[in-house]
Amino acid sequence: MTEQITAGQFHAADDVEDWRCLYHLVSAHFRTGSLAEGIALVDEIGRLADGAEQQYLNVDLRHAGVTVTLKLRDIALARRISAAARELGIPADPSAVQLVNVTLDALVGADVLPFWRALLGYRQIGDDYLSDPSNRGPGFGLQQMKAARPQRNRMHLDVAVPHDQAAARIAAALAAGGHLVSDAHAPKWWVLADAEGNEACVATWVGRE
Repeated sequence: MTEQITAGQFHAADDVEDWRCLYHLVSAHFRTGSLAEGIALVDEIGRLADGAEQQYLNVDLRHAGVTVTLKLRDIALARRISAAARELGIPADPSAVQLVNVTLDALVGADVLPFWRALLGYRQIGDDYLSDPSNRGPGFGLQQMKAARPQRNRMHLDVAVPHDQAAARIAAALAAGGHLVSDAHAPKWWVLADAEGNEACVATWVGRE
């Protein structure tokens, strides 16, 4: 496994237009008309990715499409996968990728993380993050609080979207009855809330390097 490049370096490369960085991952979605088409693409990916590359490659196959996620921002592999999809006549839809994390505000993370690790059956990454070992469920992270905030929700969703889709996603949420709580950290993240004040964040890779 080679050294991880930055999201900015990945997006500056040629021939990676199908792909979008989401936090530490890079992902692409290829729209298919059937499971058979999807299986054909997955079969090609299995042939063109070597053993080392397959260790950081995840594939989600559904009737409507194939989502490919790389834990390493591997430009060469991303290009080969896109080329295979083009050869099969399967178009990419960059707007269809996202990454959802559940985030809990905590005063003392070390006191609560073991509970959530045991409850979810997740593995721990660092001091404040849990990951589903089967790569099916959302990530679970802790956010440091300086003081207790009983008047607001302590758990919220972080929805990482492609950087060029953030404005549209925020606009849709606002049109659906939400409101903007803060854009102080934008474009790294925006804090939104529903009509009752329950918060969620829309996040991008921009500003994380």
